[in-house]
Amino acid sequence: MTALEPQSINWQVTSNRQAHRTDRFSGQQLTVRRGQPFSFSMNLNRSLDSGDSLGFIASTGPYPSESARTKAVFPLSSGISRGGWSAQLVSNKDNVLTISISSPANAPIGWYTLSTQISSQGNDFVQKLGTFILLFNPWVQEDGVFMSNHAEREEYVQEDAGIIYVGSTNRMGMVGWNFGQFEEGILDICLSILDHSLNFRRDPATDVARRSDPKYVGRVLSAMVNGNDDNGVISGNWSGSYTGGRDPRNWNGSVEILKEWKRSGFRPVRYGQCWVFAGTLNTVLRSFGIPSRVVTNFNSAHDTDRNLSVDVYYDPMGPMDKGSDSVWNFHVWNEGWFVRTDLGPSYSGWQVLDATPQERSQGVFQCGPASVTAVREGDVNLDFDMPFVFAEVNADRITWIHDVRNNTQKQNSTDTRSIGRYISTKAVGSNSRMDITEKYKYPEGSSQERQVFEKALGKLKPRMAFGATSARHLERGGREPSISGKFKVTGILEVGKEVNMALILKNLTSDMKTVTVNMTAWTIVYNGTLVHEVWKDSVTISLDPEEEIKHPVKITYAQYEKYLKADNMIRTTAVCQVSDEAEVVVERDIILDNPSLTLEVLDQARVQQPVNVQMLFSNPLDEPVKDCVLMVEGSGLLLGSLRIDVPTLRPKERSRVRFEILPTRSGTKQLLADFSCNKFPAIKAMLSIDVAE
Repeated sequence: MTALEPQSINWQVTSNRQAHRTDRFSGQQLTVRRGQPFSFSMNLNRSLDSGDSLGFIASTGPYPSESARTKAVFPLSSGISRGGWSAQLVSNKDNVLTISISSPANAPIGWYTLSTQISSQGNDFVQKLGTFILLFNPWVQEDGVFMSNHAEREEYVQEDAGIIYVGSTNRMGMVGWNFGQFEEGILDICLSILDHSLNFRRDPATDVARRSDPKYVGRVLSAMVNGNDDNGVISGNWSGSYTGGRDPRNWNGSVEILKEWKRSGFRPVRYGQCWVFAGTLNTVLRSFGIPSRVVTNFNSAHDTDRNLSVDVYYDPMGPMDKGSDSVWNFHVWNEGWFVRTDLGPSYSGWQVLDATPQERSQGVFQCGPASVTAVREGDVNLDFDMPFVFAEVNADRITWIHDVRNNTQKQNSTDTRSIGRYISTKAVGSNSRMDITEKYKYPEGSSQERQVFEKALGKLKPRMAFGATSARHLERGGREPSISGKFKVTGILEVGKEVNMALILKNLTSDMKTVTVNMTAWTIVYNGTLVHEVWKDSVTISLDPEEEIKHPVKITYAQYEKYLKADNMIRTTAVCQVSDEAEVVVERDIILDNPSLTLEVLDQARVQQPVNVQMLFSNPLDEPVKDCVLMVEGSGLLLGSLRIDVPTLRPKERSRVRFEILPTRSGTKQLLADFSCNKFPAIKAMLSIDVAE
């Protein structure tokens, strides 16, 4: 009798991918989720005999071992085994075996090789059958990433486009983002990110074994999506000058970034800022099956010295670039959904992961996972990076006035409420904003919020007696200011137009007051980097008892035009001095609107039928705009991205550009456009398109 040999394999890719909800991934690679069986059939050279024995080996990583659980050896059996890897005979007819393989719900994710071990006619041999990809399984209760709500699972795992909130507290904006986790080659690139990490390079066997744990995978990815330390995916740049790369505002999604990283031989792609890191990390998390979302925190503190306060410096003329702390107009990070076996069940659920390189953690630029529940409760002693994340949403902001003459500074004011506002994420199943601030902290001004703050400070600085923080808020030379001030916008805020504001000063006393006011305006990057001073003015104003006056502020286009960054942000400040009292500092960041970019579909969109889209743009300026480029992308709507060079536009000229897209999947898809030219570095548009079968 001849020895038993497999002759062909049918991986039943289509039915397995449907059953495992991986059918949206492009390509024909067998991609399955852990903790759930998949089937294949094996054609043998003869029928199975009682003298034959058949077993299987599933292995992952370069050094598979049974002790590390990166290799499993298991027999073909007729019963179902619980927990580990198992193979079950489903049917056996005409030399064709149908076999169901089950993986444990805590197996390491990644590329696997499946081999068969045959013992027949005194011959023992192992034959490789093929490879498959194993992912996390949020549909299975035993998996640490399990999410029970169907609508949330669809949004946080299967949705391949989204919205990221940007701007400032008084002018929230949003940009569309193409996550594109199912696009061709993306899952492969995401898996290769793990194989480029420092952990893998130092100790591949241990690293692969730890890929069973979503919190480990999330932490590695938070380090790898930025290029610091490890030649990761994206190189950050907040200088306002982006030569040698792309202005971070010009990206429409993660697909181009990930492909570029691979194409360049895995060199960091230039350049990103926080929403680019977060959008890309979201792509990788969702591709692996970890439910994830992008979260924006307005007035986000970057506390560098773990004292839960951020120090902001002024001199009598205006803002200073001094000290290492900063307050970002907004900061974007991710939340991943998984259990915290290391902390206990009350800390499971959403975990902050942040790939933006701000501070080193264990020697590497990485951040998280920090339990959102732990942040709300002030448990800053827990893993990972809790003090940093807690400060981002809850630090106190302290303003200092620097005395240039004798190089000293005095504390001017403390604000306990302005940090961590309007924490936002896209709502499930719609494009509206969901406010999740209360998940991160108790309401500002409530006694619980202050108690949590004291608790956190006590854990970080055990030497500080309780109540010491409250005392900080009184160190203002004891006197309340005699005047108040604020900036009010009095005109429309548009790029190309004059900025009109008023400084409103009010005398809070029944005495005459003389106020010396030094005002400045700077163009800034959203993280507070001062780019260029574009305007300044000094005035002395007399205020009658309880009088309120409005002092006009005008900044012309000619003054700011050359220095405005793609953020379109200008910071106006006024340092107001009343004789021998403490200065009153007034600050307002404004955002100028870009002219609108309109997208419209000209016919009904259908799968595999070309459809025309039109872009409309009017040059609002009294001068030509040149070097115009339109970049378009959208998963399921066109392969890769489209780049269209648009001719120079004369003053006030209207441009109309038509292009063709070819939808590949039905449903509601998101088309994203970025229009850039010499006067407008990044104008965004987004269009939802319903694609019929």
